[in-house]
Amino acid sequence: MLRFLSITNLAVIDRLELEFASGLNVLTGETGAGKSI
Repeated sequence: MLRFLSITNLAVIDRLELEFASGLNVLTGETGAGKSI
């Protein structure tokens, strides 16, 4: 199970750190925010 995600310098994302809870996690955002990279 994915618990933590860290992204640095990928496409439009300079730096991002996410910690996931157990169960279902949903990523949302505006168009062009980098959700489908």
